[in-house]
Amino acid sequence: MSNAKLSPWALGLAAAFGLALPGAGAAQAAKTYPTMAPVGDYLMADRAKEIAFARTAAPPSISADAEVLVLTAKGYVSGAPGKNGFVCMVQRAWFSGLEDTGFWNPKLRAPVCFNQQAARSVLPVFMTRTNWAMSGVSQAEIAKRTHAAMAAGKVPTPSVGAMTLMMSKDGYLGDVPHGPWHSHVMFYMPPMKTSEWGADLPGSPIASSAADGNPWTMFYIPVAKWSDGTADAAAHAGH
Repeated sequence: MSNAKLSPWALGLAAAFGLALPGAGAAQAAKTYPTMAPVGDYLMADRAKEIAFARTAAPPSISADAEVLVLTAKGYVSGAPGKNGFVCMVQRAWFSGLEDTGFWNPKLRAPVCFNQQAARSVLPVFMTRTNWAMSGVSQAEIAKRTHAAMAAGKVPTPSVGAMTLMMSKDGYLGDVPHGPWHSHVMFYMPPMKTSEWGADLPGSPIASSAADGNPWTMFYIPVAKWSDGTADAAAHAGH
């Protein structure tokens, strides 16, 4: 298994912060999730806690007025109205790459806030993917359907300025590496050469995940603080 099969978050953030990704042997030993776990394993029983957790994706100045979506057995539904155009939610593992070995990881919980441009042009694709996942569609079939939609021009180009904030210190973004990693923002672009952003170069603050069959190229930019205003001490320490 190559590193390309690891989560885009893992690849991008490892480059951004100099994290050591496992070599081929370690990657092969990492747990994979070939099939979906029981639906209940992906749900959070307390809706109020899920809403509060989703809001940790961004500073209160943004997330307090954002709409919040919560996951149900039939997909995401609105759990709290918003008024600033942002949409916050707790992502599950199928928001990862279409070939990601952690695609069905039931432990993944990733608070994220989409700005208005991303909510309009990126989020609907993830909502459709979620509906497929919750209805029992396999990872391979989800990839097949997504690629067919892309070929048919049914997947919109990300709107100019489409971005998300992932600034929660309590997220669990995957098993390798595990935990929240670092506070960061992400930009969505049409499939493109990541070198056009100067990403992944020595000393560059920008990391990336190439599209590689996914609808977008994603760029990651670290920020110094978590959403609660505390410093990302590990980032300051160079970890």
